[in-house]
Amino acid sequence: MTKATSIVMLVVAGLLSACDRPWTSAEKGAAAGSAIGTGIGLVTGGSFGTVVGAGLIGGAVGYLGGTAIDNNK
Repeated sequence: MTKATSIVMLVVAGLLSACDRPWTSAEKGAAAGSAIGTGIGLVTGGSFGTVVGAGLIGGAVGYLGGTAIDNNK
């Protein structure tokens, strides 16, 4: 299960990286936050729901942090 989840996350990261323009700070923050949240969920051995939830929460926090950085520029 962990191997399949890891492969799915790599595919999603590959799809997200195929953008036609540079990412904003908010988009970078969301991608980094979701990757970190998902990684922490996987390392701690959480269930699939826990891992997905951690990725979603990390993405939201990263997006908000990136937006705050953009607003300060």
